[in-house]
Parts: sequence; structure tokens; C-alpha cells
Amino acid sequence: MIPTEPAVASPGVLDRRRLLKGLGLGAGLAAAPLSAQLGQHGFTHGIASGEPSSNSVLLWTRYVSDQPATVLWEMKEAATGRVVAGGEIEAHPDRDWCVKPVASGLEPATWYLYRFRDVQGNVSAEGRTRTLPEGETDRFSMAVFSCSNMGFGWFNAYRHAADADEFDLVVHTGDYFYEYQPGNYPSAEEAVLGRVLNPEHEIVSLADYRMRHAIYRQDPDLQRLTQLYPMIMVWDDHETANDSYSDGAENHQPASEGEWSVRKGVAMRAYREWLPVSDDNWASYEIGDLASIFRLETRLTARSKQFSIADVLKGKNSPEEAMQALLAFKHGDYLDPSRSMMGAEQERWLATGLRASRAAGKPWQVLAQQVLMGSSRAPSAIADAMNDSVPDFARRRIMAAIMASKAGIPFNMDAWDGYPAARERLFQSSLEADANLLVLAGDTHNAWAFELDHGGARVGVEFGGQSVTSPGAEGYLSAVAPERFAKGIVEENPQLKWADTAQRGYMAVELTPARATSEYRFLETIRHRSTQLAGTKRISSSAGSRTLELG
Repeated sequence: MIPTEPAVASPGVLDRRRLLKGLGLGAGLAAAPLSAQLGQHGFTHGIASGEPSSNSVLLWTRYVSDQPATVLWEMKEAATGRVVAGGEIEAHPDRDWCVKPVASGLEPATWYLYRFRDVQGNVSAEGRTRTLPEGETDRFSMAVFSCSNMGFGWFNAYRHAADADEFDLVVHTGDYFYEYQPGNYPSAEEAVLGRVLNPEHEIVSLADYRMRHAIYRQDPDLQRLTQLYPMIMVWDDHETANDSYSDGAENHQPASEGEWSVRKGVAMRAYREWLPVSDDNWASYEIGDLASIFRLETRLTARSKQFSIADVLKGKNSPEEAMQALLAFKHGDYLDPSRSMMGAEQERWLATGLRASRAAGKPWQVLAQQVLMGSSRAPSAIADAMNDSVPDFARRRIMAAIMASKAGIPFNMDAWDGYPAARERLFQSSLEADANLLVLAGDTHNAWAFELDHGGARVGVEFGGQSVTSPGAEGYLSAVAPERFAKGIVEENPQLKWADTAQRGYMAVELTPARATSEYRFLETIRHRSTQLAGTKRISSSAGSRTLELG
């Protein structure tokens, strides 16, 4: 939870832009069959691909029928039109009519086209996907997204990345959708006209989660993005409920919403039905000799319950009592080594993977995961910036964060800052592997760039991405200029080298053997459909330096 949330082929071989136009993909959703546009029977929600490897990719579509039906799929090389794979799979109501065949036996670093059809000859829209490279790899480019709350605006970041046509892969670091009912984040006053949510209550049941997936999948810009690129996705909390952990969530009330394990299970089921993802909780992806990407699970399988600074301060009636309680917490429960983000099994898997990646000579070890790993405390100047427009729940959290910061305690207990022992274990395993960590994160709605260190040793860098639509610090600190706030929080935190706390968009991350670069792309608006950029910011790290270069 952040304070704004309520408490309840190489270009020389194949020109991709020419390919889009030549094969009709440039027409976008207008090329989809009538059944796909009506959203009733047939191919109702477009196509997508994900979980790429050097020789395989997972395909996705949804086909609705009156009874279980056979769906055929076909894949061909984009450059030659040669059919290279195909098969059939059953669309069944038990899986909400979603199908996910895996195309295998493919060539590395190759663009493919794919489509589905039924036995009557009706066809889906045509999608494009790409396998990962093998061997020598000079460049790899990713579009990185997070926090896509439909009610707050249009997914212009998705459309911009689709139109840019320059990526090999899409990475979504979580909060792909939000579980709240209409009128609660965003409020009725904040909501953008035309962004209608179903169901009209907070989602709890399997049918609810499926319906929310369906309404998001109807967004034309989301459909276009997934039509053009393969995806790697991780869930954060809102795919289930706010501030979720293994045994519960802030936004789950067992008395009225049932057992948490049931809600978590149906949310995970719907997620795996409706998205081009595998059933593996975590996985790795090899980018030739350039990088390993590790998709982490830090939310639902092993995470300990978050600490609450408010609980630490509860019942303390003076500043002296409050500070004593905070210091006792800082040197006591806060350091508990049994607290976990990933669990022992995943920690061992990641440590082994980091060692193997470095032993193979790969310059980059990329963590695609949910929440910020860099450490940050709240600047005391925030208190001066608050005015009467700040909601009470946000005011209380901000004041607690400021007091915690004075005791040397970070403010975001829902991020890695709330699990220092688990983070130290990860950093230690990275240093033992001599890894060069490049951490990708979302969750906070704002843009960040951290240099990560452990006991004085440099560990790597972190690119924290701004949200697609969810509001950031500008939403509750309107009395202070965003530039001033960003400057203050950077000055307060040694690891933090740059921040933008007022703009929406996505990151364009490029890897080469020598450098990793994030271009933070900020959209001019999310209130209406537009791909106009308001600006960009480029930040790089030289391979092996574990430091940032601010452009």
C-alpha cells in the first residue's frame, strides 16, 4: 500500500514497421472478426502470447461456445509465411473458455505470426510474437509497465509502446488490474468518463475475478499491446486484494468475504486463465549471452504479514514514548530473520540461478518483481506540504512515516524495506555470485532510480517504474511542487539518485553488453486517449559498475 490508496529478428533482417503494415496488423482491432468485437460468442477478447523461450512461446485466446469446442491454432514465420507449428485445444467453460497452447520447436530470436480458428472456419485476429535469442546478443529491449487502474484513465502507455514497435518483450510488474468496487479508488469524482467497471462491487468470487479480467481485456489499447509482443507478467497485490500476503490481506475481511485461502485461490486461477502466463510461481528466462531474467513471486506464496508503523505507535501518548517504541521496534521485531518475502525454496532457486548466470558470463541479472528494493525514508518536509485536501487516512500514514524516518526506519513496510533480513539474504547471495543486479519494480505509481548496496558493497541498480494510470504523490501532496518533493526525497535517501513523483507512463529498458538503460516515458495525459509524450528521462548503468549515470 502507498499513501494514496484507501484503507479498506534484427532490424536488418526484418523491418518490423513494414511487417505490421504489410500483413494487416497495422489496422489493429478493426481487423478482428465480428465475433471478437461483439464479445459474445466466438473469439471474444483478442489474442496474446507470453512465457517466451528461445524455442517456444505460450499463446492465448478466449473462445466462447454453447458447449466445449475444439479450437485450432497455427503459427508461421513472419518473414516467410511458412507454417511452422499448429495444433488443436479444447475451449471449456471450466476454464472460462480460455485456451493456452504452447508452440514449440521454434527458432531463436525470430518473429512469428499466429492465429486461432474454430471448426467452422471463423478466425481470430492475427497476433505477432517473438522467441528469445540464443548465443551472442547485442541488444534486447523491453517495455515495462505497472499499476493499470482502469477507472483513473486510459491506457495510453500501452498504446504508445504498441505504436513505437521497438520492443522484443513486454514486462508487467504487477497491479495489472484493481479489485475495488466503482467509486472507491478512484472515487466517483476522480473516475474518467467511459471507464466502466464490472462487476459493480469489490471482486471476491471466481466469477467476480473473471468478470474484472474480461472488462480489462476489452480495452483496445491493452488488446493491441498484447497482439504485438510476448509478455512476462508478475502479480502484485491488487490482482487479489490490497496489501496481500500469504495468509491474508488488508483489503480482505474474513467475516464477510470468507476464507482468504479461497479468495486467493480463485484470484490466482482467474489470473492464470485470462493471461498468457504459466502456472509456475516463479521462472527464469535466458536472453542469449546477454542476461538472465528472473520472474519473482513476492506476494502470495511466502510473504509474511506486513508491519504497521501505526500499530507500533498505538497507545503512545507523547513524542518520547513514540520514539522509544520505534527504536525498540527498529532493533527488535523489524530485524526478525524468519520474516520472508520469497520463502526458502525460492531464495535457494534464485541464488542458484544468479550463480549459473554469472558462470555463463552474462553481464546482467535482471529481477522482474513487484515492489521497490531500494531503501527510502520519508522527508520531514512532507509535513509542511500537507493541506486540508489530504485525506485523513493519508495524513495519518504520512505523519507516522515521518516519525519513523526520524528513528531511521523506512516508510514503506509493504516493500522490501519492510523485510530487511530477507533483502539482506538476497543481496548476500547476489554478492556471492558476483551478480550485476538490475531490479525492475512497480507498485508505488512513481518513478525511481536506486543504487543498491549491502554493508557498503555495491549490489546493483533498480529502475522503479511509474504507473500506467494510478495516481502518485501528486495526488495527495498538491500543495508542494512535484519537483520540490522529488528533490527532497532524493536528498533524504542516499541510495535514491532520481525520482519523478507526478507523471504516468512506462519504462523502455534496453540491455546491451556494455549498458543497461531505462528511458522513463511520461504521457501528456491519461484523461483522454492520446499518445503524446510530456517528456522522457534516460538513466543508464555500465555493466559491472553497479552505479547509475543520470542523463
